[in-house]
Amino acid sequence: MIDPADLEHCREAIRHGSLSFHAASKLLPARVRDPALALYAFCRLADDEVDLSQKKRAAVDDLTARLDMVYAGRPRNAPPDRAFAAMVEDFEMPRALPEALLEGLAWDAEFRTYRDLSELTSYSARVASAVGVMMCVLMGVRDRHALARAADLGVAMQLTNIARDVGEDALEKRLYLPVEWLERSGIEPEAFLANPQPTKAVRAMVKQLLIEAERLYIRSEVGIGALPLSSRPGIFAARFIYAAIGTRIRAMGHNSIAERAVTTKAQKAGLAAWSLARTGLTVIMPRSPMIHARALPETAFLVEAAAHAEPTHWSDAVTGALARLKQEDLSRAAAVVAAETGSRLRS
Repeated sequence: MIDPADLEHCREAIRHGSLSFHAASKLLPARVRDPALALYAFCRLADDEVDLSQKKRAAVDDLTARLDMVYAGRPRNAPPDRAFAAMVEDFEMPRALPEALLEGLAWDAEFRTYRDLSELTSYSARVASAVGVMMCVLMGVRDRHALARAADLGVAMQLTNIARDVGEDALEKRLYLPVEWLERSGIEPEAFLANPQPTKAVRAMVKQLLIEAERLYIRSEVGIGALPLSSRPGIFAARFIYAAIGTRIRAMGHNSIAERAVTTKAQKAGLAAWSLARTGLTVIMPRSPMIHARALPETAFLVEAAAHAEPTHWSDAVTGALARLKQEDLSRAAAVVAAETGSRLRS
């Protein structure tokens, strides 16, 4: 169990370091919100350790050592480490999930660039979908289809972040726009980082990122309906608050170099209210077949890490159940025949 003092430290870290999650978390039930605060505080710490360090590779190595200590049951004597270790123990968090996050941060430390959308999605899977899948574990959700939709939501949110931060990232000499897209537009990546400009071509790339994000937001929604009812408003809120950032970018003409898109407190409050209403619809609406869409190839490893061994499609479960019933019927019939045969022989 997480120590209350450590939990309060995590709450303060999130209040100042992740406004969107802090707003959305208020709608989560305490049994999910408290361990989620420990999860996000550790993720926030990890992200800051790499971003703010002059020796980024060493920072990643230090985080890996801290994760080793967490899974050995001997966390570093610091509130986020202790809280994260308690969460890992309480929920039996698969180690592959936080390891994926650290791998993504290692790619950041290398200032890695991404050739195409698939490579960018692989990065997003590590730094965002891994967190979404860990949130499912905190909710007790291990169904492959629900996990796949959570991974979709993580990628959508990260693509929104990337679309919002094109200018800021360029100033830090970070490039997340797919290199292939730049080259097709006749833009040299090095030249763009040296002098980022909101040209028509660059704004078209930002627009394309948001189109892909919107597709995944839509795919993710059916998975929210598979979560425990009490957790749905908080996850809907996260989905709508992040998507609202994309709406703001579109209103800016997809120019995320001259200005950074933000949402106001009033907007967040309105989206939180809509999230409650949207949750109500999940109770009365039938489940969409889209829940069974395959996981993105780039996120499938996260789904497998968290999923229980169970049928990969509902029809497999039905087929298995029918086969067992048929076998039981045959066994009962055989027993009846044997009994009648024995009775006739005795007579």
